[in-house]
Amino acid sequence: MQSVIAVIAVIGLVGLFFGVLLAFADKKLAVEMNPLIHVVEDILPKGQCGACGFAGCAAYAEAVVLDKDVPPDLCVPGKKAVAQMVAELTGKAAKDIEPRVAFIRCALPISAAKKKYQYSGIEDCLAASLLQNGPKECEYGCIGLGTCVKQCVFGALKLNDQGLPVVDTRKCTGCGKCVSACPLQVIDLIPVDAHVAVFCNSHDRGGVVRKYCDVGCIGCSQCSKLCPHGAITMQDNLPVIDAHVCIEKCQESVCLEKCRRNAIQDYKTHAVEIKKAV
Repeated sequence: MQSVIAVIAVIGLVGLFFGVLLAFADKKLAVEMNPLIHVVEDILPKGQCGACGFAGCAAYAEAVVLDKDVPPDLCVPGKKAVAQMVAELTGKAAKDIEPRVAFIRCALPISAAKKKYQYSGIEDCLAASLLQNGPKECEYGCIGLGTCVKQCVFGALKLNDQGLPVVDTRKCTGCGKCVSACPLQVIDLIPVDAHVAVFCNSHDRGGVVRKYCDVGCIGCSQCSKLCPHGAITMQDNLPVIDAHVCIEKCQESVCLEKCRRNAIQDYKTHAVEIKKAV
């Protein structure tokens, strides 16, 4: 019995010794943190989206306070207001941040799409895309398994009853997390005040598109030829719109009238309809 007590006493003394030693070392070797880091971190939206290029809000706060070369306007979700506050606290100059939101470049829901096969597997777009770019005949269209929805840290995405992601522009911060999550690059970021948008992601020729999609762009290039401001160019069978030229110069949106497939649509009307639906 005395041996047991002795062992317990020795273990207790050893533990106490190392506890005191660690406490002393912690106090002596502690690195004092700049209190401004916590102030900046409190300003950030805490989405931990990584759009700034750092591993979370705390990492960005530390970097922007301690490193003179880290700009104060990297927090995309925080937009201009946060950038200005961070700039004032750190004594740096912030650039203007253009507000953008996520946009789904596909109008063909998975429920109505022609399919190469019936997918039965992991409910993940990346997993499904590994087999012939997904079950749709269109290898560029939204797969509809909601990987982007799961990745959105701000709750701005949800799947509708047809299997297409819907963006709530009131919640979307434009962080781009859903863009990186989409294996087929169906999601893009678009200026919030864009006039028109291309609701198609296919780069196939028109004859091929007609076989598998009733609303896909056939690459006729009429929109590009008729745009009086040169805001639309054709790239790999798909129109690409310079939103800034369109916003600054266009009032009539001729492209909407001439698109026979309705692949180009009025983005403002679309955004309003989405807001009403969510």
